Amino acid sequence: MRALTWGTVCLFALTAVVGAAEPKTWKLTRDSLGKVPAGWVAAKTGSGEGSVWSVVADNTAPSKSGLALAQTAAGPSALFNLCVMQDGNYKDVELRVNFKAVKGDKDQGGGFVWRYQDANNYYVARFNPLEDNYRLYQVIAGKRTQLVTKEDIKIPTGTWHTLAVKHVGDKIECSLDGRKQLEATDATIQKPGKVGLWTKADAQTYFDNFQVTDLGK
Repeated sequence: MRALTWGTVCLFALTAVVGAAEPKTWKLTRDSLGKVPAGWVAAKTGSGEGSVWSVVADNTAPSKSGLALAQTAAGPSALFNLCVMQDGNYKDVELRVNFKAVKGDKDQGGGFVWRYQDANNYYVARFNPLEDNYRLYQVIAGKRTQLVTKEDIKIPTGTWHTLAVKHVGDKIECSLDGRKQLEATDATIQKPGKVGLWTKADAQTYFDNFQVTDLGK
């Protein structure tokens, strides 16, 4: 009986490992220097000049590639800068990325978009070093509504940090540097959508090691 019980436990463990979703990490290449990488599209929520994305050289990039994907424009205060991956549609998903706030007087930092239907309908989670806060929003018909916030989180600009989001069903969790900071329940957007990156206004931010895990498989 003891052997049978142990074998059953081992079988369950093996099944869990085999069935686990595998993360996919997008690597940047030098042939994309100075432009939006293949498979990504720049977009924006709001009007005005901005949302200029390109691959730039950065020897401090955590991936050791010497490259980062950067939002390089100084847009107006109400503009959301988007860079959206065209491959795949995801509902239940986990996202992870390294980010570094480089410049911005009106805004800094940035984060993710997911369940992205179009440039006016999606979820966004972002960290802003200027305001020392981490916030989760829904954007519906171009209007941003805050779902939850965590204040007084201080991290230095010009250094790399890790953001992560996990959304399953209507449950959302957001982490910073491996520590969960936000939790929310929201069922506004239930359709699968694209995933991508987000900054606001003049937030010029570098991103590296963008990772997607499809939790719906």
